[in-house]
Amino acid sequence: MLRFLVFFLASTLIGLVSTHKESGEWRCHSDSGIQLVAEFRPGIITLDGHADDWEDINGFEFSLLPALDPHEDDAYKGGKMTVKALHDGKDVFFLLQVDGVYAYSKGDNKRCPSVSLMFQIGENATYHNMGGCKESPSTCSNKTCHGYEVDIMHFSIGNAIPGRLYGSNPSDAGSGDDRFGHLIDVYAWNPHCQYLDGHGPSGDDTSAQNDWKGAWWHSSLSVHSGFVEGDSPFSSNGQKGTYYFEFSRPLRTMDRLQQDAQFKIGDSSKFSAAFWYPIDGNPWRGSGHFTISCNWLPLDINSGDFTSAIAQTSAPRSSWDAAVAFSLLMSVVAFCISVFVWLRVSRSRGIPFTPMNNL
Repeated sequence: MLRFLVFFLASTLIGLVSTHKESGEWRCHSDSGIQLVAEFRPGIITLDGHADDWEDINGFEFSLLPALDPHEDDAYKGGKMTVKALHDGKDVFFLLQVDGVYAYSKGDNKRCPSVSLMFQIGENATYHNMGGCKESPSTCSNKTCHGYEVDIMHFSIGNAIPGRLYGSNPSDAGSGDDRFGHLIDVYAWNPHCQYLDGHGPSGDDTSAQNDWKGAWWHSSLSVHSGFVEGDSPFSSNGQKGTYYFEFSRPLRTMDRLQQDAQFKIGDSSKFSAAFWYPIDGNPWRGSGHFTISCNWLPLDINSGDFTSAIAQTSAPRSSWDAAVAFSLLMSVVAFCISVFVWLRVSRSRGIPFTPMNNL
């Protein structure tokens, strides 16, 4: 019974099994010049859903087009998505920023915004059709679809408190699940063959885990000391503003099942991002999402320069920092002057010369 429930949940993670149908021949005209760079910037990001610490990080702004029929006329009307990334040598961090009227319905993920990141794992994995393996749900497996794997992080906020951390947790060890906030770690071979990490048609493997952590926020939220579940819906629906989704995961994971993308400093990976929104208050459909591109986009994990990164991180960023630095300099100068004066005085008090004939 438990295995049946696992497979049922896996087949409905994002609701694409029965709804992923394109209206015609697939056509893609993507901007091949875009390249997202994750700079080496250690020690500047706090994973809390707030974007203040990302202010000095460069990113890209994307139009959000329907995933199945990417036409400008049908773009998300609320605004564009800005994507930023960086790493600290151990973890990689992402910020997804989307304009949107505040919409939140506790316990109903499809009446709340949702986001996803997808990465290429297998060398043959295509963006189109989430890996592109031709096998059906009854025949797809790690053997028949080997080389077509994609890694997916999906965050539905219907049970997630803004500003709180979700994703990896001890209660869901051995699985890509997140029973608390539905920030889940998934792999797929195509839209009809997607599973939580650690689960699949070949059986379960408890060595898997959810490697992602993340939080969300909306600019209309006024409380910064911390929300709790009883504060839901946290703000008034219909308020204009911006959603912020902040995520992190290790550059390298303990995956040995070909279910996680692995990042390497100095190398490039392929990724994309998606957004679901309850337009006019209607629940979104799994295949009704918007994406930033109709093809893979490059993500460069920059090796950077350690010295310059530390300098940028520790450089004074306010008048207070400048005042402290100036005061420290003046203290050092005063100390040096005091030492110099003391040495001059000490020398002037030396023993006087006494002629030999006076002895």
